[in-house]
Amino acid sequence: MNVDQTINQYYEQILQRNAGEPEFHQAVAEVLESLKYVLQKDTHYANDGLIERMCEPERQIIFRVPWIDDAGNVQVNRGFRVQFNSVLGPYKGGLRFHPSVNLGIIKFLGFEQIFKNSLTGLPIGGGKGGSDFDPKGKSDREIMRFCQSFMTELHRHIGDKVDVPAGDIGVGGREIGYLFGQYRRMNNRHESGVLTGKGLQWGGSLVRTEATGYGTVYFTQEMMTATDQRLDGARVIVSGSGNVAIYAMEKAQELGATVVAFSDSSGYVFCPDGVDIELLKDVKEKRRERVSTYAKEIDGAKFVEGGNIWEVEADVALPCATQNELDGESAKLLADNGVKFVAEGANMPCTPEAVAVFRKRKVHFAPGKAANAGGVATSALEMQQNASRDSWSFEYTDKRLKGIMRNIFKSCRNTAEEYDVAGDYVTGANIAGFRKVADAMLAQGVI
Repeated sequence: MNVDQTINQYYEQILQRNAGEPEFHQAVAEVLESLKYVLQKDTHYANDGLIERMCEPERQIIFRVPWIDDAGNVQVNRGFRVQFNSVLGPYKGGLRFHPSVNLGIIKFLGFEQIFKNSLTGLPIGGGKGGSDFDPKGKSDREIMRFCQSFMTELHRHIGDKVDVPAGDIGVGGREIGYLFGQYRRMNNRHESGVLTGKGLQWGGSLVRTEATGYGTVYFTQEMMTATDQRLDGARVIVSGSGNVAIYAMEKAQELGATVVAFSDSSGYVFCPDGVDIELLKDVKEKRRERVSTYAKEIDGAKFVEGGNIWEVEADVALPCATQNELDGESAKLLADNGVKFVAEGANMPCTPEAVAVFRKRKVHFAPGKAANAGGVATSALEMQQNASRDSWSFEYTDKRLKGIMRNIFKSCRNTAEEYDVAGDYVTGANIAGFRKVADAMLAQGVI
């Protein structure tokens, strides 16, 4: 078998069948590049249309979401749920409410979710959903009415043994509450395991809020330890200032690092003495204001309007904002300024050009499907608690999360070594995630 030719044929099919979806193309291309190593060694994975089936969602749902704003005007948005692969368990993946959402972005996120969920070792499949609705600037009542309309259609496609959505960008505890309330109303039962990220008083799990950020830092810590480096004493920069970024900062500083910069779409804050996490939570989570407000309220911090956070000198960089935020030129800046470790807290925040720079410059790089898997892992732990009508302590749940992230790291590292690409966590993550899903698909027949 000519492996390069086979991979190129797979990719050409993807381009033809999924026109106009660049983010999905990018996600598939990265995985296919890693599969060259697999097909050279394990040719049976080229049989039964396995790879073609894995790249085709089992189900794609697109629906209209009408709602009435506070002025009494009817607004119309578009809703999505892509149920990509359920071979390991019910579909699992978040809902994103953001004006940039389209089918291609949801497919890219759902495709990544297949392998991320596989890496956790937990019995969950891959899916993703969302809407082009923008929660920013909307009243609580408007958001409630939108969520109720969204769930009125979505409810027929989900269930604790079918598809379990969670939050993502634009979907936090408030939105999950409104969505769950409407699901309960539509189905006339308290099926607590149908959504994760719920409030602690009604079926949520401790650590779920912190899990993605904490997990990213736990993976980074493992990556540094493997090369005899320490997070304690390191200078860290974190892009973003949402849920993932805030809790990545919190855990990094708990483990002895100093977070010297963070950002939002308006610019970045330079804080050489570290971040006051409680103030940042107040500014972003309670007041919902920009990071410039934080800089005004604390001594020693400087807001750089429109600035590029990747120009700040550091040892560790954690991109935690959104896809393709870190390009090749910014990757060169990071490498020139001494960054040795990069871990993706967001989904695919580094462009292919950036990843190529990190490889060339010997920067240790952890892809999102491995480094940010802590969120979905803890969602699966929430599902376990719901199924057993139980509630675990913060310490126990955090210990489970840390153990899962350590196992993901070991799986990525060991798989990379098995395929003679030691230290390449991208290839290790892709192959480790792929093989578990592929073996289950082969075992269950052509479906």
